[in-house]
Formats: sequence, C-alpha cells, structure tokens
Amino acid sequence: MIHQYKNNGYNIVLDVNSGSVHVVDDKVYDVIACIVENKLENADRNGILTGLHMENADGAELTEMVDEIIELRDGGMLFTDDIYENSIAAFQNRETVVKALCLHIAHDCNLKCRYCFAEEGEYHGRRALMSFEVGKKALDFLVANSGNRVHLEVDFFGGEPLMNWQVVKDLVAYGRSLEEPYHKKFRFTLTTNGVLLNDDILAFANKEMANIVLSIDGRKEVHDRMRPMAGGQGSYDLVLPKFQKVAESRNQTNYYVRGTFTHFNKDFAADVCHLADLGFKQISVEPVVAPADATYALVEEDLPELLAEYDKLAAEMMKRQKEGKAFNFFHFMIDLKGGPCVYKRLSGCGSGTEYLAVTPWGDFYPCHQFVGQEEFLMGNVDEGITNTKVREEFKTCNVYSKEKCRNCFAKFYCSGGCAANSYHFHGSIHDAYDLGCELQRKRVECAIMLKAAAADEKETD
Repeated sequence: MIHQYKNNGYNIVLDVNSGSVHVVDDKVYDVIACIVENKLENADRNGILTGLHMENADGAELTEMVDEIIELRDGGMLFTDDIYENSIAAFQNRETVVKALCLHIAHDCNLKCRYCFAEEGEYHGRRALMSFEVGKKALDFLVANSGNRVHLEVDFFGGEPLMNWQVVKDLVAYGRSLEEPYHKKFRFTLTTNGVLLNDDILAFANKEMANIVLSIDGRKEVHDRMRPMAGGQGSYDLVLPKFQKVAESRNQTNYYVRGTFTHFNKDFAADVCHLADLGFKQISVEPVVAPADATYALVEEDLPELLAEYDKLAAEMMKRQKEGKAFNFFHFMIDLKGGPCVYKRLSGCGSGTEYLAVTPWGDFYPCHQFVGQEEFLMGNVDEGITNTKVREEFKTCNVYSKEKCRNCFAKFYCSGGCAANSYHFHGSIHDAYDLGCELQRKRVECAIMLKAAAADEKETD
C-alpha cells in the first residue's frame, strides 16, 4: 500500500507496510502515482515503461526514474506486501500479561470541566477515594499477573488524584517495597489539574514520578471557559505558575501539558503556540470527544478548518525549529526508524488485556473511559478477572478486525484508534470514530513531513 501527499513543500511517498518514507521531486512523485494507478507495482522495467503512457516524458530520464523505483521495490522499501495479516491468529491467541494499571485514586474533583467524560470525577457513580488497602491489592494483582515482565506502569488518575495524596504516597512506597523481592521496576505517573499542587507534592513527584501530565487548555480565555472552579471562576491564573515551575524543575522533560480543544477554539494552533511561548517544551492539545449535540462538540463540518490548523501548526513548528525555539507536540511525535513493536502497532494501548483501570472500590475495567459501564466490568482486586469474556473480546481487537482500518495508510501509527471512542459512537470496539480518524491521518502526515524537514535541514547544515 502506497500513500502519497504534498505538505509544506515536500512530496512524500509512504510505503505503508514497510514504513519506508521517501521524499521525492515532482517527476518521481508523478511516476509512482502512475505506477499505482495502472497497477504496475510488480511489473519489470519494460512492463512499467510500456504501461505508464506518460506524455511529454523524456525517455532516458523516465527509464532512470523507473530503475530507481525498481531498486527501492527490490530492496523492500516500496510496494511491499503486508506481512502481518497472516499472523493475526497467533497474535489473537497470544498469552497476555498485565503490564499497566490506571488507578482511579479519586472519584472526585475540585474543577467542573465542561467536557469531562468522568462527570466531575464521579464516572456515572458515586464520589469516592481509593483506600490504601484497595490500592495495595491492585499493585499485588499487577505483580502477580505481570509474568516475566520487569517494568510495570501505574498511573495515578482521577478525578483529581491530589485530593487523595497521602494514599498516592503510601502506594508508591508499597510499590517500591515490591521491586526487589519480585524483580520488578515500577514506573509511576501522575495526572493533575494543579489546583492542589504545592512544593512538597512537587518534591515528591520529582523524586518518584517518571512523568507528570498537567491539564491546561491553552489561552486563558479558552482554558477558563472549559475548566472553571466549582464556583465558576477560572483556574488558569492559579495553575499556570505552578505548571511552569513543574516544567522547569524537571528540566523541560518527563512531563507534558495536556489540553483539549473544542468547537469553541478550532484555532487550536494558537493555544499550542501560547503554551510554547510560556516556556513549555512538551505539549499535547487534543480534540474533544463528545456527543454531537454538545455545544462544544467537534462535528464533521469543522474538519476543513481543523485539518488546515494542523498544517498551520506544523509550518509554525518548522519555523520555530530553525529559530532555535523548538518544542515537542505530542501528536506530531513519530519514530520512523524503530517505533512500537508489531503487537502495539496492531492493537494499540492494550486496553482490556495488558492495561486495566481500577476504581476506588477495586473494580477492574478495560480502561478509564469504560469505567462505570457495567457491561465492561471485568472483576475486582479481591477475585481477579472474573469476566474473561471482555478480555477475550479485547484480544481480538486490532487493525484487521476493523474494516475501516484495512485500507487506511495510518493504521500502523494509530493502531486502530481508541476502542472506547469506537464503542461510544458505534456500539462496537471493532469500529472506528470517523472524525477522529480524519484528524489522526492529518497528524500522521504532518509528523512525517516534520521528520522530512528535519532531515533536510540537517543535510543543508
């Protein structure tokens, strides 16, 4: 499968199955397009030259281009076959181990974010704080079900986890106590809105948390509109200086500021740049996922503007890179040389199999976005996984179980997208959230273009 596109002055050819990226001139770009259109991918030189029917093409030059294309094809970098689909049965039947938990340390929150899928931290249920005993059992379950895997991940999530901070600290200590006897290494992360953040919490987090996610949407008016305090007042002025201190204290690494853009700020590139101008180097601003009848929801009619905004952001990032003002945008980060293992490319985050969410009272769900939906209740910390049917269903979820993914060039980068979004929009984890797919494809194109631009810049230095 070949995907060709033009972006910010670059002609890019992506060989989907191998992951090879080629930056070419206009003539080669057109020749490859013609080969694909005429289904000449497997023809020899004469067959290709005869089948091209390219008017006004110089014979010698065309032959040279075809020879170069054939060399790439024979080298496994162009027109390659899909080597993964035939092994999908083995992939589905693989033995899985649990490697990560999302601990809902607090089903409560001190903000009233208007787009919150967790209903102000309640998750369709009751407000509650996780006890140390429940969290301890969750960590014991993780260790017991992690097989030979050494590195384990635990995210303290909410609601707002700082509302149950002592239990967070106690669970970190308990996790550390398990490392040596069980030959494990815990990687703890924290997601916070910053309202309760202080110097003592930051000191502990900098010692124990491998990553910190800081929730801020961008410009003050954007942030305050969607992330107000319980009394309705904005939270931007309160959390911004705290977040800047976190970023500097961690040397601008191992954190990211994470925002959400909505129908009200379709010019979200301005929010990304605003955060960069404030000194943040690790930035994620993501599209809201909401029912179409929500006033802030993104809808299909918004797509042209949103796609153009990603191109605008990519161009601005390219400009800032040259000026020595570079920053990372989470959705434009892509590894073209290594990247995730095959399993992750096929199935994504591992929700429902390798990754589970744990409620304050100890129930297991496939991920935080399924919490409170009883049909996805998988078990609890006392009995383990009792509803194996859900786990088996998630094991079959991959890019080949989704018809919309089969012919999509981005499938090995998004791994089929979010199962929760698919379920909430289509009633099946084997479908795909269409608007999200359109945005994802554009992000992949921009990410690859930025890699091409960086390589081009390096060659000219």
